[in-house]
Amino acid sequence: MAILYGENVRLRATERTDIPTFQRWINDPEVVEFLSNIFPYSLEAETAWFESVLKRPMAEHPLVIDLRLTHGKNGKSEWLPIGNCAFMGITDIHRSAEVGIFLGEKEYWSQGYGTEAMRLMLKFGFEDLNLHRVWLRVVESNHRARKSYLKSGFIEEGRFRKAEFRHGFYNDIILMSILQEEWFTNKQKEG
Repeated sequence: MAILYGENVRLRATERTDIPTFQRWINDPEVVEFLSNIFPYSLEAETAWFESVLKRPMAEHPLVIDLRLTHGKNGKSEWLPIGNCAFMGITDIHRSAEVGIFLGEKEYWSQGYGTEAMRLMLKFGFEDLNLHRVWLRVVESNHRARKSYLKSGFIEEGRFRKAEFRHGFYNDIILMSILQEEWFTNKQKEG
């Protein structure tokens, strides 16, 4: 897969040099507020995770979300890693995959970068991998993510009631999905 470019972000392959950044993100309580991870990760644990995902099919390797930063009058650009995303559990027969995404750099939250990255993932999944269905799980109280997923074309299709215990309360997990034909219909509408 080549690097996928959007207007403000790109998706690129994860490198070993990204591991310390990922470890910093995964140990930030605000960043992992709505993720299933509740334990601190050592650098060794994050490295072991990286090694394990390299054994998955290439289409399931995590991608780094880089943000384009432009400086000065000359408009020179550099790329800043702000998050990651990946397809998981791709099934060849059903052409289905779960997608996961998070932004680790909090100062870039709620600015549309996650939505842009998700749209790049969906473009890759539907147009290059020929997936038929992409789905995800989101904690009901994660309003920012739900809004982003709706903007990306996902629809709510069900929920696991009180499926996650966090901070002394049970939360519903909402299942959302988008189908290939919905992706192409939305793409045509956007022009």
